Amino acid sequence: MGMSVGGGGGGGGRRGGRRRSRRHAVMSEINVTPFVDVILVLLIIFMVSAPLLTAGVPIDLPESQAKPLSADKDPISVTIDPSGKVFIQDTEITLDELVPKLKAVAGNGYDERIFVRGDKTSNYGTVMQVMGAISGAGFRNIGLVTLNADGG
Repeated sequence: MGMSVGGGGGGGGRRGGRRRSRRHAVMSEINVTPFVDVILVLLIIFMVSAPLLTAGVPIDLPESQAKPLSADKDPISVTIDPSGKVFIQDTEITLDELVPKLKAVAGNGYDERIFVRGDKTSNYGTVMQVMGAISGAGFRNIGLVTLNADGG
């Protein structure tokens, strides 16, 4: 009344055990398929989100033959859109709020570089009001942003 614990009838118990251990041996190779899947998903996410990071106030800048200025850090950008609205970076403000907000944002005080971006169809008087307010507040480094004649 004895029962055989090994796998197969007489004398094959050891052999069956070896076969079983070979079948389920530890795999020492790296499976790169999940890694490639994750990388492809990240690539797609970054490809979709990258154009959204460059969004700002849409304006059509005038062209100029001037050379671009060299910059150590990003200047403060004041934008006037075609309807005459004023923006600091991407935040809409009124003309009365312009100088106090610039003083609060300016890290270098009155030496902070400020770029004025005015749409070529915006009112010239509005652009001059903005530049006059900035200059009247004591800021010395004010520049107008234009496009190069070749479109860049």
